[in-house]
This record gives sequence, structure tokens and C-alpha cells, in this order.
Amino acid sequence: MSRLLVVNADDMGLTPGVCRAVRRAHADGVVTSTSVLAVGTAFEQAATAVREAGDLGLGAHLAIVGEDRPLLSAREVPTLVDREGRFPLSYRTVVARGAAGRIDPDDVAREFRAQLQRVRGIGVPVTHLDTHQHTHLWPAVAAVVVQLASEAGIRCVRLPGSRRRGPLGAGVRLLAGRLRRRITGAGLQTTDAYAGLDEAGALDGPRFAAALQQLTDGGAATAEINTHPGEAGDADLARFDWGYRWPDELAMLTAPATRALVERLGWRLGTFADLPGER
Repeated sequence: MSRLLVVNADDMGLTPGVCRAVRRAHADGVVTSTSVLAVGTAFEQAATAVREAGDLGLGAHLAIVGEDRPLLSAREVPTLVDREGRFPLSYRTVVARGAAGRIDPDDVAREFRAQLQRVRGIGVPVTHLDTHQHTHLWPAVAAVVVQLASEAGIRCVRLPGSRRRGPLGAGVRLLAGRLRRRITGAGLQTTDAYAGLDEAGALDGPRFAAALQQLTDGGAATAEINTHPGEAGDADLARFDWGYRWPDELAMLTAPATRALVERLGWRLGTFADLPGER
């Protein structure tokens, strides 16, 4: 029996070039799902691309980090922004503020609700929730995301993971275990396994093959690999100092060898809506 693989493209709406890359990775490659960034400057292009794609799964990529501003004003979400009304650049700031008790979960909930409402306005059913830079691994953010999914009738939440050695990998695995219990305790669903955090921005052909082989060897019935495709020469990406190799991921996702590998290892491509369980 084939196993379900969700290949999700994150950051849809970040730039027009990213929108075009995700659309191509779906039309000509193995991407089956995307997560739209409601605060992205190219949100309208993302919405149009998702509507026109027809069978592209849609998730909300909820953000409290990054170079873009929140949808709500600084007065409405004061603990989420700096003096200029912007989110912090990194998840590390969220963790530090959260540990110090300087993030109000109500601020997170207000901003995430506004972002989800904008994504739902695309007019395509939302299959899952996830977060920019995986901030919902942090318990206070996780509680908001799970509650929001339950309220909105969205049955799936991404469960990130890591295979890295050392403190970072151990920390991710600890938080992921807590997040899984929170998701299942709320009667929601997620995939059995996941890859993409360790490889973020560098998921070329060999790394995709290695990740998929590990998922296969692990025996999971369902899995997600999250990716970050983009166009070569996209000047709009220059403001993001992430070191990502977006064109390499697009090339991998559209390579015939990638689809052949997925099929050879016994995986069936699908979306979060295809996870077994009640609809």
C-alpha cells in the first residue's frame, strides 16, 4: 500500500517570484500544498495563484517573525512588535521573549486570527496551519495555533521535527513531542513524520533524496516535507538575509528524477486533506 507524502511549499506570498516558483513547482513538479503568508507583500498574487491552481492544498503560514509588518497595528499587538511596529526578525527573539514572559498570548491570538481570516478569504478551503520559522513549537504559541485550528474547524497542524545532533536538535524534538500531544489532545491531526527544518533553504536533489529515504526507512504512513522554492535572480528576495538557495529547491522540485524517486519509494503525493480520519 502506498504512503501519503505532502510536499508543501512555504512562504507563498513572500515575493511575486516566490509565487511564480510555487505555482511552477506544483504544475511541473511534486509540490501538492502551499502555506500562504498573509503578511507577505505579494499576498494578492499568492491568492490568485492558489485559486487558479485548482488542486493545490492551502495552508495558513502564520507569522510573528520576519521582515514584514503584522496585519494589526502596534497598539493592538504591542508585545509582538518593536518600536517601528515590526515583528522581530528571528524565532530566537520569540523564544527569548516568551521565556521572559514578555509575549502576550492574546496578542498572538489576535494577530493570527486576522491572518487566518485573510487567508480564508482566498476562497479555497484551508487544510492546515503552520507558522513562519516554526514558532508554534514554542508552547505559548502552540496553544494559540491549536486553539485557532479547533475554533476554525481546520483539522491539521504541522508538526516540525529535527534529526540534528546537539542542543538545537534535542530542543526541537522535545518541543515537538509536546506539540504532538497538544495536537492529538485537541482531536486534531498531523502527519506521522516530517522533514524540512534541518534542510531549510538547502533542499537540493541529494538532500531531498536523503530525507525521503529516512522517512521511508522510518516506516511512517504519512509524512510532510516542507520546501522553499524561488526564482533565480529574484531581486525582491535580497532583503532576506537567510542564505536560502531558492532556485536549487525549485530545480529539485521540478526534476523528473524527484517524482520518480517518490514513486519508487512507494509514496503517493497528496495534501493534508488526504490524511486519514474524519473530515
